[in-house]
Amino acid sequence: MPVYTLGIFVKNGILKCSLLSLQKKKGIHIIDLNKTIEGLQDAAAAMKQIAKSGKKILFVATKKQAKEIVTECAQKVNMPYVTDRWLGGMLTNFGTIRKSVKKMQNIEKMLEDTSISINKKERLTLKRDKDKMEKVLGGIVDMGRTPAALFIVDISHEVIALSEAKRLGITTFGMVDTNSDPNKVDFAVPSNDDATKSIAIITNYLTAAIIEGLQEREAEKDKTSDNDDAEENIENEVLLTDSNDETDKNEQKGATRKKATGTRRTTSVKK
Repeated sequence: MPVYTLGIFVKNGILKCSLLSLQKKKGIHIIDLNKTIEGLQDAAAAMKQIAKSGKKILFVATKKQAKEIVTECAQKVNMPYVTDRWLGGMLTNFGTIRKSVKKMQNIEKMLEDTSISINKKERLTLKRDKDKMEKVLGGIVDMGRTPAALFIVDISHEVIALSEAKRLGITTFGMVDTNSDPNKVDFAVPSNDDATKSIAIITNYLTAAIIEGLQEREAEKDKTSDNDDAEENIENEVLLTDSNDETDKNEQKGATRKKATGTRRTTSVKK
């Protein structure tokens, strides 16, 4: 007997569902995609507000099938990402991680600076060190402080990242499969975290929400800038008006004095 469930897909930026018929097989779990849509929309709304406030969201996905998708989405919205290996203490010992990032940047400068004399063997060693560090730290080079939130693909796979985020009170978003506990993250999106298509749909939808938040932030900045310019123009007009009024008053006073001087008469007293 077939089992009916909902299929989820995105069309023109809108989440839609279709009824799918699946054969019931022993040991196979079927996710209620109504819950997926609900969780996805809640996560998108929260991410949009975080992006709008100008804070960073760290994308974490070290699974092979998620690396390329997550890297592309994170770069699209200029957010930090970890897709190779999570270093222990990346959040809880952030100061040490920043030192490693600076060391990598210094090596890069040495390799680019032609004025520094480095032999071929030393250059090759430095390049290997830089490539090795960049593979792990390249996605967080511009992350100057701990992020406001983490988006994790497969919370069971990224246990250390989730643990560090919870210890620091960082908001967590996660794709949660049937083998994971949704209560471990603040915003759970029930979904298949092994399928490339599923990861792409979820990640792209959340990325679109972040883009909306960033666009609204820019629009508010432009509006504030326009208002400041308008206020400055009004202040300049007021100052100019006051200056003109003061000039007119001074001219009137000068004219009055001249008139009084021209009509003054002297009288002589007869003895």
